[in-house]
Amino acid sequence: MDKKFIEKVVDLFIENGAKTLTMDDIAKEFGMSKKTLYQKYTNKEALLGDVLHFKLNEVIEKLNELDAKIENAIERMFCRDEHFEKAAQSNNTILIRQLIKYYPAIFNKHMMEFSERFSEVLVHNIEKGRDQGYYRNDFDARIYGKIFFQLVMSYDSSPFLDTNEIDRAHYNNEALMFFMNAITTEKGKDYLKKITAKKDPV
Repeated sequence: MDKKFIEKVVDLFIENGAKTLTMDDIAKEFGMSKKTLYQKYTNKEALLGDVLHFKLNEVIEKLNELDAKIENAIERMFCRDEHFEKAAQSNNTILIRQLIKYYPAIFNKHMMEFSERFSEVLVHNIEKGRDQGYYRNDFDARIYGKIFFQLVMSYDSSPFLDTNEIDRAHYNNEALMFFMNAITTEKGKDYLKKITAKKDPV
């Protein structure tokens, strides 16, 4: 199926949920027979897999574009990624809630792929920061990338976090500062102070 088809199906799943939206609904939305749809996708699980993969590719492509544009590794980490923030917030959509409940295997596979690919982006940033003298060399970049991913993605699902008391933006900023302070050298920490001073003038 083409990109426009997948984009529309993504919107339908986000609006209606993974369980609620049926293959009949999708076929009717596109004015096609269910037989035609099943010739492309043997079942809804296969279509859900393609939908999640498509959305993940969008997020990773945008992250990589910003990596290429912003040379300074620390500045790159403080550039707000609208697509990643949307992905993190999507953990609380009806699509994700129904995926977790009715299609846990598909959800877990998607999150593992998301973790792997997001960690790759962070590893690239860490390697660049090490070359620039901003990041330490004595830690496992891949594991730290996964830790940061888990921190950012846990806002809606953590049983230890009261989201009525802690705002998402504040949580994300604190998670980023926690991560950055853990990986920076003294040179990096000096640069970090300059950036945070600009963002939070007294």
